[in-house]
Amino acid sequence: MEQPSPKSFTNAMRALVGNCSVITVGDGADISGLVVTSAISLSADPPLLLACVNRSSSSWPLLDKYRKFGWSSLGAEHQDIAEKFSGFGGVKGADRYEGAEWQQAETGALLLKGAPSAFDCEVEDMIDRGTHSIVIGRVRAIRESDGAGALVYWNGSFMPMVAHRPAC
Repeated sequence: MEQPSPKSFTNAMRALVGNCSVITVGDGADISGLVVTSAISLSADPPLLLACVNRSSSSWPLLDKYRKFGWSSLGAEHQDIAEKFSGFGGVKGADRYEGAEWQQAETGALLLKGAPSAFDCEVEDMIDRGTHSIVIGRVRAIRESDGAGALVYWNGSFMPMVAHRPAC
């Protein structure tokens, strides 16, 4: 059996629906970030998160250097943020934060105001596999916003999801 190519694997993965989250990294003016669909819960006790970050991304060296990050899930109204943090239009580094409200968390990481959920994390471990690092974060604080919906990634596109209540 022939091994799948990276391109065929990437195309197949696009068929999976992924929740979009922004990982924010760095400190002061030395900040960047990226969109991930690989961020998930790892453990409730202790509270741990897991995200996979490509080591060739501009954010990975900052994650390795500062050992803290913010994880903000994106709501239905956050497509512009997803596009900036994905590098659309060549947006890089600190410019990705423009046009949104951020709050500094306990570790100093930046969390998106109005995110459905946001987590302030310290890096507990980074495990290299293939092109990525599996980043395990210990949650230090949580922020939540009700009614924000969700932004998902499917078939190469960002798609807002809003819960609809049935009519009475």
